[in-house]
Amino acid sequence: MMGHAGMAATAVRYLRSVGAPTTAAAPATPATPLPRPALRAVRDDERAPFDTAAFRSVLGHFASGVTVITAPGEPGEPGPAGFACQSFASLSLTPPLVAFMVARTSTTWPRIARAGVFCVNVLGAEQGGLCRAFAVSGADKFAGVRYDRAPATGSPRLADVPAWIDCTIHAVHTGGDHLIVVGRVDALGTDERAAAAGPLLFHRGSFGHLTA
Repeated sequence: MMGHAGMAATAVRYLRSVGAPTTAAAPATPATPLPRPALRAVRDDERAPFDTAAFRSVLGHFASGVTVITAPGEPGEPGPAGFACQSFASLSLTPPLVAFMVARTSTTWPRIARAGVFCVNVLGAEQGGLCRAFAVSGADKFAGVRYDRAPATGSPRLADVPAWIDCTIHAVHTGGDHLIVVGRVDALGTDERAAAAGPLLFHRGSFGHLTA
């Protein structure tokens, strides 16, 4: 298993390969950029032995929370970046790490990678509309959305979310047609008033919430 130093070096190489700035914590010796993955056809042994619709249907039985991953905009960009994300998880306590998965075809991910930081906004039961706004592609997702700057990274911290986790990108791994992004937690917090309504849940293609 790759150690923490190795994962950090991998993250730095990845960020440099996409043109993101690195911090003073980067290794003193220059890192060789990771080569961009070659495009190729999917091999027969990589294809699922079942219909992809069945895969989605069965996995949809796993209820999850819903988050919005945000990052500050870089100079020359129209504004901050963000997308709705179900595939978020706590990863490690020591060091404090979290992870999320994003499609390799995502147009938002390269902007987050360039920023090198992100904030996980955990959505509450009444924020289904906010999730839908960040699930679209090509629109101004932040239009009419209230937010401030997360304390460690300056990433957008959305108003009235039950919880937020402010992170620096720690490592990036490939996972089939997705990327596994690991973040080192720099700051975090909750809004107990917003949390009182409970979490926004996603199950079998629909939003839901907890009941007693």
